[in-house]
Amino acid sequence: MTLSDSIRSHSETPPEEHSIKYLRRTGRIARARWCPSPNFGPRPDGAGISLLVVHNISLPPGQFGGDAIERFFCNCLDASEHPYFETIAGMQVSAHALIRRDGSVIQFVSFLDRAWHAGRSSFRGEQECNDFSIGIELEGADDIPYTDEQYQSLADVSAYVMAAWPEIRRDRITGHCDIAPGRKTDPGPAFDWKHYHQRLLALRGESGEAG
Repeated sequence: MTLSDSIRSHSETPPEEHSIKYLRRTGRIARARWCPSPNFGPRPDGAGISLLVVHNISLPPGQFGGDAIERFFCNCLDASEHPYFETIAGMQVSAHALIRRDGSVIQFVSFLDRAWHAGRSSFRGEQECNDFSIGIELEGADDIPYTDEQYQSLADVSAYVMAAWPEIRRDRITGHCDIAPGRKTDPGPAFDWKHYHQRLLALRGESGEAG
C-alpha cells in the first residue's frame, strides 16, 4: 500500500487537501510512523524550504530490515552489535524521513525543522543545504535496485511536499551525491531518476518528459 493509498483508506484521515495543510502547519506526514530524533534544530531566520534531497542508508551496509537505522538516528545504536557500528556510534545525524524497502515511511524530524542529513553541502551556489532542504532516506545501497514500493512512496511524499512548499520544483529535487560531490555517492547509480520522475509526474497530473 502506498502512502497516498494509506491516507485515503482511513475514514478518520482528512481529505488530501487537508493533509497538505496539516503537513504545512505541522511538518508531519499523515500516516507516517513518528520516531522523534533529538538531532535537529531550528532553521535559520528567513530560510525557506526549497530543496528536497534523496539519500540512502542501510545498517549494517548492504543489509536491510531491523531497527538499526531508527536507533542510529535516535542516538541509541549499540556499538557492540556490529563492527561497523563502532565507526558511527558517536555520530549525531538524522533525516526528516526514511522509506523502508516495503514503502512504509518513518518520520524523525518535522519538515519545519532543520534535520542533520546533508553535512557540508552546496546546491547551485547555496551553501549549507540543511538550512533550506528536506532530507529523505531510502533504505538501500548505491548498487542495489530500489523497490517499486519505495519509488511510489517517494513520489507520494515528494508530491505532498511540493504542494506544501511550492518552491520545491522538480529541478530542485536532487541526490546527496550532487550537493556533496566527492564526499557522498548516494542514492547511487541504482537509483532510477527517470522512473521516479515518471511516478511523480503521474501523481501530480503533469505531462512532459521525465528525465
